Amino acid sequence: MKKVITIFAIISGFQASAQDIHFSQTAETPLLINPAATGVYNGWERVQINQRNQWLGASTQFSTSSLACDVNFLKTERNNNAHLGLGMFFYNDIGGDSKFGTQSGALSISGILPVGGGHTLSAGLQAGFAMRSADLSRVLFESQINGTSFDPTLANGENANVSSFKYADISSGLYYQYDSEQSTFRRNNKMKFDIGAAVYHVNQPSFKYLGIPFDRLYSKLVFHTSYSQDIQGTDWAFDVSAVQFIQGPHFETILGGMGRYRFNTGSKITGFNRDAYFGFGMYMRMKDAIIPRFSVDWKGMKMGISYDFTVSKLRKAYKGGSLEFSISYTNLQYGLLKRRRR
Repeated sequence: MKKVITIFAIISGFQASAQDIHFSQTAETPLLINPAATGVYNGWERVQINQRNQWLGASTQFSTSSLACDVNFLKTERNNNAHLGLGMFFYNDIGGDSKFGTQSGALSISGILPVGGGHTLSAGLQAGFAMRSADLSRVLFESQINGTSFDPTLANGENANVSSFKYADISSGLYYQYDSEQSTFRRNNKMKFDIGAAVYHVNQPSFKYLGIPFDRLYSKLVFHTSYSQDIQGTDWAFDVSAVQFIQGPHFETILGGMGRYRFNTGSKITGFNRDAYFGFGMYMRMKDAIIPRFSVDWKGMKMGISYDFTVSKLRKAYKGGSLEFSISYTNLQYGLLKRRRR
């Protein structure tokens, strides 16, 4: 049944209840999880690139690419003063023979308040624009079955004049993080915990598919938390995390964990050498997929690869899963915008 997945995706995309793009490696897309996470990390400047190729067994391609960067303003080396985070991201999501796609860009700003002892609070705001478009003339429909196969010369009886349109988008969030590395120099006992909540599409932008009035994008609630801990007396550490998305009637839950092995021990005092890790683990998108993941973290450079093995009923429509790559670089020293006064 040629193009069944494409048609399903296009029809779903025309509903206001359609969900946003998503990545399985949620920890590597902080600006898409919470605007308040902008600038909240160990380091000074950060750049992240993500690529997701979804439904590899389908007869057509579904691809999502993103680029994000964020920096700190007025941050001190001791990270003990209030400061700002500023970030931006762009993503391009396109799929199916109709080339149904969304292109989006946004700016994020956060107010970051270290409150002592490794505790940090932040609040963030994000604003940007997006564009959606499609070409239904490239898609085959059930009405074009001639009895035995698809015949593209038959009229499909559909309105193929899908309008491209742009819309403004506003989001906000709150974030809390505890990082023991900010309050102790004890080796092999690092612990980090964070929790946050965000609301995306606060303004519920209006869609203009086929001239349908009052077609709006649901606001999306995001709740997320993570915990990481060194295992004392060993070169091992572990991370666990959970993210809950709620968008209209749709729910998406991603949870799991990783083990990390330290193959290079950094300097706690000078910071000129940093810990380096191999990581591997398993995540799950509830009622949809299991997701093994592997990562390498070395001198501010982090690379990850994961693969979604579909276990839901969608597996009947295609045999493949979804492959995802991430790469990021965090400038750990000599920040371009570093505040020299301590």
